[in-house]
Amino acid sequence: MTDWGSVFRPDTPLLEIVARGSVMYLSLFVLLRVILKRESGTTGVTNLLVIVLLADAAQNGMADDYRSVTDGVLLVAVIIGWSYLLDVLAYWWPAAARVIRPNSLVLVQDGRILRRNLRREFITDEELHSELREQGIADLSEVREVRMEPDGQFSVIPAGGDKPRKKSRRGPAG
Repeated sequence: MTDWGSVFRPDTPLLEIVARGSVMYLSLFVLLRVILKRESGTTGVTNLLVIVLLADAAQNGMADDYRSVTDGVLLVAVIIGWSYLLDVLAYWWPAAARVIRPNSLVLVQDGRILRRNLRREFITDEELHSELREQGIADLSEVREVRMEPDGQFSVIPAGGDKPRKKSRRGPAG
């Protein structure tokens, strides 16, 4: 017979669940923001992080890795809470927004490659030219500006045009 009390009674200290969820969320957020910005594609890093952590946290609560549903629900709430709090901070505090939602990075300006910015994101000349060719740009002289957006996409503003073209990143070439 099922002991319904153990299903809902937490078997892990609640503060420990909050601490573990907070440390994991914030650690992964920083690592993904710093390291995988370019590979994130069209799904924002924060959204990807929340999905992965929620899936794991929910799985733990449902698969009896926790003995209590309350443990899993609390961990899911902590993860959603951090995501919400970071969005609120970015909205109301410009200094936090620069860290949480970094600006786009100019890679090409007036047909000239900004090598320092390419190195900063580990983008090779071949990767840049490949992105331009996929958008129908054969020569850098045809480009006013190329930016890598915060979500890893490339935006291209052709020379003599104001309408940007946007192409999603699919990850590193290989």
